[in-house]
Amino acid sequence: MKNSDLIIARAKETIILQSNSIANLTNFLDNSFAEAVNFILNSNGRVIVTGIGKSANIATKIVATLNSTGTPAVFMHAADAIHGDLGNIQENDVVICISKSGNTPEIKVLVPLIRNSKNKIIAITGNPESFLGKNADFVLNSYVEREADPNNLAPTNSTTAQLVLGDALAVCLLDLRGFTNNDFAKYHPGGALGKRLYLRVSDLIKNNQLPKVLATDKITEVIVEISEKRLGVTAVTDDNNKILGIITDGDIRRMLSKTIAIESLTAADIMSSNPKTIHVDAMAIDALERLEASNITQILVTDDTDNYVGVVHLHDLIKEGIF
Repeated sequence: MKNSDLIIARAKETIILQSNSIANLTNFLDNSFAEAVNFILNSNGRVIVTGIGKSANIATKIVATLNSTGTPAVFMHAADAIHGDLGNIQENDVVICISKSGNTPEIKVLVPLIRNSKNKIIAITGNPESFLGKNADFVLNSYVEREADPNNLAPTNSTTAQLVLGDALAVCLLDLRGFTNNDFAKYHPGGALGKRLYLRVSDLIKNNQLPKVLATDKITEVIVEISEKRLGVTAVTDDNNKILGIITDGDIRRMLSKTIAIESLTAADIMSSNPKTIHVDAMAIDALERLEASNITQILVTDDTDNYVGVVHLHDLIKEGIF
């Protein structure tokens, strides 16, 4: 087995080399970057991102980031482009071309074809004096002094630099578009992050049962209600469905630890008055914050007329991936 200290030392060295390479990119940012951002912002087309080899892998990530933050983007592999996929590029599209050297054969074939179509080219390259750099409309310099591997061969620092410049483009565009939390939720409806931004209490309770008893109901009826509705709680309401209190399964256990003479007891005898409630239209994340703040696992839900309409259980939030 290799020495653990040597492995950790190599890993730290790699991380430091990459972080230094990224930090050095700030020295290369110039008006060309700002002009590229403004051109994409004001374009009526999409962003086509292309590359070959490891740069193509970076291109797919940049496309994903742009699409998820409000800038329509499409990936086009540089090799496939010169074998039919060039038809992906439409009249108003802008092309981001990624290449460390800027001189690969595929790039040298592709760039003139793009220019013939009058589409603007944004180059992300470590060599602004390359064929790509000299033929691009905007050049983003991704130069790194060396790669992170001992042989200075494996694309590591260079691909990280490309990715960071792509992220910088996406973030600047996001900011200039005024991209909001609601926009983010629209593009991420299935993820936990999106759910935190759009899921409401009404969505959580729609499949839950509605446990409730009257203040005058016997304890045996309360126990049955809690057991049957399977939420570990019941609301205590009046005849008009207004909340008077709450009884949890914990309240039942505490009652039984004090007495077994329960025949004469009613819901009003053991309920907690003025329980925590939340409006049915509140955000699910607000329900989570209320539960955490009060150190409870259930909260009663009311509507605009203060009628009792449901229960949110901590398990509902866990199931949705919010907790």
